[in-house]
Amino acid sequence: MGAENTHVSWIFAILCLGSLLTTVTWYWLDNDLEFYKPPRPKRGHGKLSDVCKGCRKVIDKVKKRYSQTWKKQEDNSLKLRSRLRKQCNGFDKAIITQANTPIGSELVFNGDGKTLQVTKEIFRTFAKENPFKTRLDTCALVGNGGILTDSRCGKSIDSAEFVMRCNLPPLKDGYEEHVGIKTDLVTANPSILEHKYESLMNRRLLFVESLQTYGNALLVLPAFSFRSNTDLSLRAAYTVEEFNSPARPVFFNPEYLQNVSLFWRNEGLKPRRLSTGLFMTSLALEICDNVELYGFWPFGNHPYDYYSLSNHYYDDMKVKAVHAMPAEFDILLKLHSEGVLKLHLKNC
Repeated sequence: MGAENTHVSWIFAILCLGSLLTTVTWYWLDNDLEFYKPPRPKRGHGKLSDVCKGCRKVIDKVKKRYSQTWKKQEDNSLKLRSRLRKQCNGFDKAIITQANTPIGSELVFNGDGKTLQVTKEIFRTFAKENPFKTRLDTCALVGNGGILTDSRCGKSIDSAEFVMRCNLPPLKDGYEEHVGIKTDLVTANPSILEHKYESLMNRRLLFVESLQTYGNALLVLPAFSFRSNTDLSLRAAYTVEEFNSPARPVFFNPEYLQNVSLFWRNEGLKPRRLSTGLFMTSLALEICDNVELYGFWPFGNHPYDYYSLSNHYYDDMKVKAVHAMPAEFDILLKLHSEGVLKLHLKNC
């Protein structure tokens, strides 16, 4: 990484410290919650000084790196894909299946190190076969960032062969034009199941109805990241089965998640925990020939015109930052500059 990139990374790190952290927000945390359905956010016209001192300088440096004409660099893509395949093997191991995790095997939770022996009942919930049978051409990975508000990127997103989304985001009621509707994979973290759907302990119909938006998409649950996630994730899978929902619940393989964490740690990224966004980016880079990212932007102002952004494209609810988001964004920007993936920061 050059001196200028190093300088930007250093500024990112400074921005992580102190009270400014609450205003330099990443928009695709895996614990973002939706307690109610607020009005659809619209563009604001806030002043940059309202966000944080020095942000304009940082944003301009990011734009300078981003403004170079993007071109796919096959050599760079193949090299990174080969390394990910060798160290993580997401194509075969990202999702737990009955083939790669038999009855009696021991699962090691990547989040807390606890273990669980696979029983016949748990084994029954595993995917019968690998959902990723062949390589995909173009994958769109969609974050929930406010940068998507009024972006008109829906058609571009829906034109991808495979569309990935995070944490059961709303897609209808006027959002379709900006975020699209097509969904082939969507994650659902325990936090949203707990707070929006009452841990599926009472009425579960609301959860089932919300899944209708995604059709027969893969519903990816982190059942074995932490022991505390297991029962809730299994209830989600049972609910899908009992209500005959077309959604296809599958579980992240904790071994894969651990390997991805180690991969990026070796690349210099050392957060307490990686975001779902970076896990999904890593998977997409393995299984897709062309990867495009939407909805990733770590500042409270749009990179162009500097108008204020809501926290998510569907609400302005603040979330607790638990990941090294600016550092993760810097990696995504670096991969964009190297022609490995395409990061969308402009309106479509």
